[in-house]
Amino acid sequence: MAKILIVDDDVRIRELMSLFLRNDGFDLVEAKDGTEALSIVENSRIDLVILDIMMPQMNGWDLCREIRYRDSNIPLLMVTVKAESTQKIKGFRLGTDDYLTKPFDPLELVMRVKALLKRSSIISSQIIQLGKIVLNRRSFQVTRGDEVLNLPLKEFELLFALASQPGNIFTREQLITQIWGMNYEGDDRTVDVHIKRLREKFSDDTQHFRIETVRSIGYRLMAAT
Repeated sequence: MAKILIVDDDVRIRELMSLFLRNDGFDLVEAKDGTEALSIVENSRIDLVILDIMMPQMNGWDLCREIRYRDSNIPLLMVTVKAESTQKIKGFRLGTDDYLTKPFDPLELVMRVKALLKRSSIISSQIIQLGKIVLNRRSFQVTRGDEVLNLPLKEFELLFALASQPGNIFTREQLITQIWGMNYEGDDRTVDVHIKRLREKFSDDTQHFRIETVRSIGYRLMAAT
């Protein structure tokens, strides 16, 4: 059973979320602000965090940043009244995985939670399949049918990161931190160079996936349906 942390200073919102998520079989933990939530994340196993932005003690922006600093893989879903695109972009830059605007349909919330947990389980499996292309993180190999492709390590890790969450937008900063590390001092345009190389190597595989540029933000991988 997945354990979900709900962080919101509005008790009614927490109760509404808890009701629908608990009815779907999830285990719930609640926090009224970012400081309390961070303590729970540090001392408990949490599979996903739903967080508001405007909260006392520590707001959602700071909480998102702190959780990402401690755990790059835990799924984060921001639920807030701020619907402006600039606010959403800020959330994605800080590391949120998805964004839902209040007022929201509780059933949509449940579906988004399930989708994020599914993506997270793909990451944990270490094997991702994109049509006839399979990425194996245990052997760091890519297979295309019977053909084995040995990519340079950073190219493999970049492709695996994008493929682990199809459709999810990754900023250059997120990719640099996840693949090159927080102490990387080079130009973040190195991501662009590696993306270009991947596109060239898989130019004939658009029936399986494609890597899209999201203007002013970063990249996402779209898998064929």
